[in-house]
Amino acid sequence: MSVSGNWQKSSFSGSGDGNACLELASTPTTLHLRESDTPATVLTTTPTALAHLLAGIRAHAVPGQA
Repeated sequence: MSVSGNWQKSSFSGSGDGNACLELASTPTTLHLRESDTPATVLTTTPTALAHLLAGIRAHAVPGQA
């Protein structure tokens, strides 16, 4: 999947140009996430769905979270 747009590196990825970075691009209705070491693999979601996932992780409500 090719997503045009301005990919931004996560601030948690560090300051180097290494290949261990989470990158995000957005459109008005979707968010696209990829790892810099595998840029052809893109996860596409909505802001609402991602917010629910992150809230569940923070609340330790996602199975497998310690």
